[in-house]
Amino acid sequence: MITPRVAGHAARLPSAGLPAYVYDLAALDAHAREVRAALPERVELYYAAKANPAPGILTALAPHVTGYEVSSGGELAHVRAAVPGAPLAFGGPGKTEEELRLALSLGTERFHVESAGELRLLAALAGERPGGAPVDVLLRVNLPAADGELSGAALAMGGRPGPFGLDPADAEACLPLPPGGPLRLRGVHAHLASGLDAPAQLAVAGRVVRWARALADRHGLPLDEVNTGGGMAVDYARPEARFDWAAYGAGLAALAAAHPGLTLRVEPGRSLTAHCGWYVTEVLDLKHSHGEAFAILRGGTHHLRTPAAKGHDQPFTVLPAEEWARPWPRPAALAEPVTLTGQLCTPKDTLARRVPVERLRVGDRVAFAMAGAYAWNISHHDFLMHPNPTFHFLS
Repeated sequence: MITPRVAGHAARLPSAGLPAYVYDLAALDAHAREVRAALPERVELYYAAKANPAPGILTALAPHVTGYEVSSGGELAHVRAAVPGAPLAFGGPGKTEEELRLALSLGTERFHVESAGELRLLAALAGERPGGAPVDVLLRVNLPAADGELSGAALAMGGRPGPFGLDPADAEACLPLPPGGPLRLRGVHAHLASGLDAPAQLAVAGRVVRWARALADRHGLPLDEVNTGGGMAVDYARPEARFDWAAYGAGLAALAAAHPGLTLRVEPGRSLTAHCGWYVTEVLDLKHSHGEAFAILRGGTHHLRTPAAKGHDQPFTVLPAEEWARPWPRPAALAEPVTLTGQLCTPKDTLARRVPVERLRVGDRVAFAMAGAYAWNISHHDFLMHPNPTFHFLS
């Protein structure tokens, strides 16, 4: 569950440096290399920067990804600075005029258009550039889900009423784009759900491509690209399990072969980086309440919000610390379930509930796995004003 180099580094950190995020960039490099090798050449691999935008993560992925998907003006500027020259795709609802102007000024390669209003605004702004090349757009479409298609999803982004993308009829109404105008339609984007396994992802991808092909044929338009989004399953209850990239790549190869000339694009985030990061902390106090053991840790969900947001137990490894300099007995939980909480004044500050441990003592360290995505960057850092964690990138 924890790589030896991370365990060794975590053991050497001083208490004043805890909590700490420790990232194994060598492990990330190896995983990203395997993912890229599993995908056919005609499938472009973009990293969804929202999962973890740390510059060290972005640069470690650069040799293996085609580009980066960003969802705000802030992300766009941040990623452009961290990996200059890398292709960017700008998605997400509610893009402001200021953000679109910034994206145009920075030469953003793709815009995922979420509504007819956004399409009109982008066209107006792009048309203000004298002599500028057409801006490439994909229409993000919220296709209705087929029966049972999204039943295994952890989070539905489409397939039902929601703020993301255009209804199919509204997408039809946007076409064709004016010839010679400031925008050029390249294809369709459809990210319907997160947390799907490889067979479910392939079923969704096949249906999206078929719909996009029919749309293009109805309007006599070329179809260059279809982006089927990300959302590859990551199972926090089974940290050893991984998304089946080999099966997924084989399925995408067959789909690409059935549609010559079409470029497919995927945008994973969590499934690329989750397994490369650990949140390391230590046990400050350990007590029993009404017969149950509670370990209070330095830090908490204001650093690692994921388990509270998703309602799961964050997997962890105990790193024993043998030194005990206090003159009183060392509090411990022995061969019993323990609930691991943080320092916040709320019962929601829980990282794992009633997890059996062989031994956990005050002063021991705990390394929470799968903290390489949607962890620090989605957490409420300033609540109670505890110190921020430290960050360590092991290359």
